[in-house]
Amino acid sequence: MSKPPVAIVCVGMAGSGKTTFMQRINSHLYGQKDPPYVMNLDPAVRNVPFDSNIDIRDSVNYKEVMKQYNLGPNGGILTSLNLFTTKIDQILGLLEKRAYPNGPPESSFTAKSGEHSSSAVTAPTPSTTKPISRILVDTPGQIEVFVWSASGDILLSSLASSFPTVIAYIIDTPRSGSTSTFMSNMLYAISILYKTKLPLILVFNKIDACKDGDWSWAEKWMTDFEAFQEALQKEQESGSFGGAEGGDTGPVYGGGSGYMGSLLNSMSLVLEEFYSHLKVCGVSAMTGAGVEGFFEAVEEKRREFENDYRPELEKRWKEREQVKEERREKELGRLMKDMDVSGSRQKPLGGRKKYQPETVSDAEDQNSEDEDDLMPDDDDDEDADGNDDGLKARYERALQDGRGNEEGEDMSFARYVAQANLNR
Repeated sequence: MSKPPVAIVCVGMAGSGKTTFMQRINSHLYGQKDPPYVMNLDPAVRNVPFDSNIDIRDSVNYKEVMKQYNLGPNGGILTSLNLFTTKIDQILGLLEKRAYPNGPPESSFTAKSGEHSSSAVTAPTPSTTKPISRILVDTPGQIEVFVWSASGDILLSSLASSFPTVIAYIIDTPRSGSTSTFMSNMLYAISILYKTKLPLILVFNKIDACKDGDWSWAEKWMTDFEAFQEALQKEQESGSFGGAEGGDTGPVYGGGSGYMGSLLNSMSLVLEEFYSHLKVCGVSAMTGAGVEGFFEAVEEKRREFENDYRPELEKRWKEREQVKEERREKELGRLMKDMDVSGSRQKPLGGRKKYQPETVSDAEDQNSEDEDDLMPDDDDDEDADGNDDGLKARYERALQDGRGNEEGEDMSFARYVAQANLNR
């Protein structure tokens, strides 16, 4: 049985080169005779340099969403993602059909849960289609719209429940040359890691735009605390703190202040443990340099997902199902209690709290109602008889009464005739 495909979700700041990076790894896989399954989740993009198997623009019209709901650009992207997420079952069905042409393996999480996979119920006929090995997902440029939205969370959790999923955080390397910008990117990477709870790869893109193509300073800042301290001190002394980017720009005065240096020093110490669990690679989406290293990092994170993340996902899934079952039972119990099916909660009439009148007219109305309640009601008597004897007993008694009346009438008539004869 072949390995399940790994889903690579590319996220990053606007302008970091996500789409170009997607085109590069897509063409690399085609060159390896291993075409991926590509998804485009950016509804506002006009053109993409690659062919998408699933494109959000085929299902949702971004401009019409903005016009119909009176939204701005970011609101239109978010609403488009929400509308697209309503088709998540169809998306997973297409992915599973291409990933497992002959049906999902029994050991897969999808086959165990049976939540999304329809092929786990009936055995499909053998197929000659080659299964895919990688799923590439391109996300909107507004990173917060995807990572911090409910629709993004649903899409990522659904992918992770079916396939090993890896987050590739794309970083604009030349723009991260200053210590403050570098630290901002690292903090954003932390937020993505703990929000998605999925393996994360830091991809330093555009390394060809760095001076002499050298991006080793970024990796060194992550592994060597003293190197970052030295770069920070150099920026403070040159007056370019917080302003210089790319490593070869001139001094920019007034770019920072004293407390920022102290904050960056403290944060670099705190994040040292965080850096040790990250995989870093440098890539040039323009020239293709470093793509092989990126896929090696993906395979490493795939194994990490299977060993560490999947058991945690299954545990969370079971806990979520248990909470749903408890909530369902609680709602059912409340419904049965309201309906009072057992009849044990019928209250006697005397147990009701007596109404206290507030005005003279209310008191007179209440007295009249009490008098009506004291008057005997024939219907109530009949209901009581019906409860005691039943309909059949009442019917038989009525027949007997009828026969008795007839006999009484006959006896009185005979007595009348006898008296008439005596009088003669």
